[in-house]
Amino acid sequence: MSEQRPTLVLVDGYNLVFCAFYAIAPLSAPDGTPSNAVLGFCRMLLGLLRDLDPSHLAVVMDAGGKNFRHQIYEQYKANRPEAPDELKAQFPLVREAVEALGLPLVEQPGVEADDVIGTLAEQAAGQGFEVIIVSGDKDLMQLVNERICMLDTMKNVRYDPAAVEKKLGVPPEKVIDLLALQGDSSDNIPGVTKVGPKTAVKLLGEHGDLEGVLAAAPAMKKSKLRQRLIEEAEQARLSQRLATIERAVPLPVTLDELRRRPAEQRRLDEFLARLGFSQLRRQLTARQVVDRGRYAIVRELEELDRWLQRARRSGLLALDLETTSLDPLRAEVVGLSLCPQQGQAAYLPLGHRGEDTGRQLEPGPVFERLAALIDSGAVGIYGQNIKYDAVILAHRQGLELPVPAGDAMVASYVLDPGRSSHGLDALALEFLGHRTITYEEVAGKGREQVRFDEVPVERAAEYAAEDADVTFRLCRLLGEKVKEEGLDEVLRRIELPLVPVLVDMELRGVLLEVEPLQELSREITGRIERQRARIIELAGEEFNVNSPAQLRVVLFEKLGFPVIKKTRSGPSTDSSVLEELAGEHEIAAAILEYRSLSKLKSTYLDVLPRMVNPETGRIHTRYNQTVTATGRLSSSDPNLQNIPIRGELGPRLRRAFVAPPGWSLLSADYSQVELRILAHLSGDADLIAAFQRGDDIHAATAARIFGLPVDAVDRESRARAKAVNFGIVYGQGPYNLARQLRITRRQAKEIIDSYFQRYPAVKDWVDGIHRQARAEKQVKTLFGRRRRLPEISSSDHNRRANAERMAQNTPIQGTAADIIKLAMVEIFTDLRRRGLSSRMVMQVHDELVFEVAPGELELLQRLVREKMESVVQLRVPLTVDLASGANWAEAHA
Repeated sequence: MSEQRPTLVLVDGYNLVFCAFYAIAPLSAPDGTPSNAVLGFCRMLLGLLRDLDPSHLAVVMDAGGKNFRHQIYEQYKANRPEAPDELKAQFPLVREAVEALGLPLVEQPGVEADDVIGTLAEQAAGQGFEVIIVSGDKDLMQLVNERICMLDTMKNVRYDPAAVEKKLGVPPEKVIDLLALQGDSSDNIPGVTKVGPKTAVKLLGEHGDLEGVLAAAPAMKKSKLRQRLIEEAEQARLSQRLATIERAVPLPVTLDELRRRPAEQRRLDEFLARLGFSQLRRQLTARQVVDRGRYAIVRELEELDRWLQRARRSGLLALDLETTSLDPLRAEVVGLSLCPQQGQAAYLPLGHRGEDTGRQLEPGPVFERLAALIDSGAVGIYGQNIKYDAVILAHRQGLELPVPAGDAMVASYVLDPGRSSHGLDALALEFLGHRTITYEEVAGKGREQVRFDEVPVERAAEYAAEDADVTFRLCRLLGEKVKEEGLDEVLRRIELPLVPVLVDMELRGVLLEVEPLQELSREITGRIERQRARIIELAGEEFNVNSPAQLRVVLFEKLGFPVIKKTRSGPSTDSSVLEELAGEHEIAAAILEYRSLSKLKSTYLDVLPRMVNPETGRIHTRYNQTVTATGRLSSSDPNLQNIPIRGELGPRLRRAFVAPPGWSLLSADYSQVELRILAHLSGDADLIAAFQRGDDIHAATAARIFGLPVDAVDRESRARAKAVNFGIVYGQGPYNLARQLRITRRQAKEIIDSYFQRYPAVKDWVDGIHRQARAEKQVKTLFGRRRRLPEISSSDHNRRANAERMAQNTPIQGTAADIIKLAMVEIFTDLRRRGLSSRMVMQVHDELVFEVAPGELELLQRLVREKMESVVQLRVPLTVDLASGANWAEAHA
């Protein structure tokens, strides 16, 4: 049997470092040193080692200084911008990381990294190695051949000779000719003036190589191209020389020295600890924390009784359902796992299919026993995204779970709403250092994946019981962390009590009349087509209105509109650009209308009818408790937060959301809650007084900033003041305000300055919250909910400005989120206590919608107003607008 061919992986170090720096949000080590690029680089290297498993590897980096290319062309790389300070500070740490991982670092003074890679690749390929160059730099594609390939990890694309030709239009051996003609702006290689990639590829296709192109130049028909090729022939040859990677430079290492060796664990651990890479440390030392051999499969009710008795003694029980669907109202229960104590877990098979399932328990008696235990109040329930399990248990078994004692997903969200994943696998790895069995390991991947009821019971038990065990451990651990970090009120007063409220709302759903939506969809289809025809007429030619590329050609090339914003692929045609153009150009306004109608049709009119549950005739949206960074709820399937409110079509769409016959819908909407919170947080006396008097706050603001009597404030002045009021809440600057009001940036700045002069305490609060955010790298709501802002000190202006907007907005919007969540909990509790039939059915931004039983409207109005307006005491009154009707449009009037 022949020995496997050795593999050499050559890592373009600086390329990966730059990619990591821009891919990962700013991060600092405990001593304050920037570390995001180091973390990303380490993750990439470890991923390469895992996925490629090479026998040899080298990380190649530039040693700095000039090389022969600078000697033959002084301007070589002269236009390359300097790396940001936060990145430069990490270069020494990157080198240290490579050494800590036990990997060879190769750099040669006076020799460019590309030439080192070229030489090592050539040597290794000549000795029978398979060579993989890891980089996103197209220059290195010239090295690709049958034994050398290139891997772009950011795009997850591997380039062999055919892939290079598909990407660049020329085979690897002609890459230097291509660069000689088109140049390379990143290295300041000049090429031939005004010869782009398409022209270069065409010339090489017709004439072979650079010399062939130059020889053919005198006979070319295009005079300007002919002239440039003749006059710049030597510049093209120079460019070719600059682009050519050397393959025989002297090297400080041999291939044998690049053999992969194990890392020195103590040194690596110390390095990762110093930089605060705790998750990466746990990943590298991940082990089996749980003892899966101690898990049981419960097939008899007597054995279940013993497990429930253990839960009664411990006072806690983690539970987890295994089902056939992610949709809780369509899911069938396959099994139940229980964990009454860390390390002790059991799986109850209830609905597995197949010949070798063995004895399974009947769901009825199982859930009767579980309900009796829960109803006794003897145990607190732990879960991971327990809302999902609670909806299924209530829907399928009539079993209502109380406020959970803990939910690992919710606790993780409270600790850090910006965490990339609150999933069980990620949390187990980060906080327990434990790799869980993944769903794919149990049920398979892709087309081979089976439903959980087809998974063998023994394998399902190992997976499900581990989930319950890990959930138990995480709930205790994260619960303690929440308490230590002063977030207990957010978790235990707001988020956990909210779970049963959301369960009830999802189960109840809201009635939807399908016929009006279908009729409106037909009408909108006609309007879309008429709008498309109008756009074509205004453009003067037929084109695909949905194609940004074709739209760019029409707007900016044919019609000659000014370019307002650019993207990588050319002038932008997004809504902000079209809105700016719409005032003077009818076609821009027509495109905006076309897009608005198309989105309404595709997102709601055609989709909502398909979302109606056939059993209930209702839409059962899912409320997402752990998604937004500010603490607000979001919703999906459908997303209620984006349903239009204003305009002609918003009310018509909302009219389809109806009450049952004899019932009504009640809308309760907080009035200007965010501005009231701003008044409270800033303590501005004039703003507080205006709210206490019950003034029209936008008219009052207009009067103050424009120096007018209140009765002289017209609609335009009020609209401008309203834009400023909400602009302050959202951290809006002069540029965005100018765009919104269609005024100059100078005028917008004058309006904002006038606002801050009239409300100086607001200005003080804004400045103070920015200072606090910079000092603490986070901000908090009135109730202590926090949001981390690592980019607040970034040297990148855009990132820093965005973080400053978040710092300004989060305390306000997050407090508004906390207030409405508290109100939801109190109203839900009171409805239950009073035994009312009315139910809360929707939450949208600052609005709650109720389905009101006959005879309960007056009582419900009093109850809802009292709870919403008194849930928290601010320096200004909270007020609620109430309206009712047979449908949501009437109730929102």
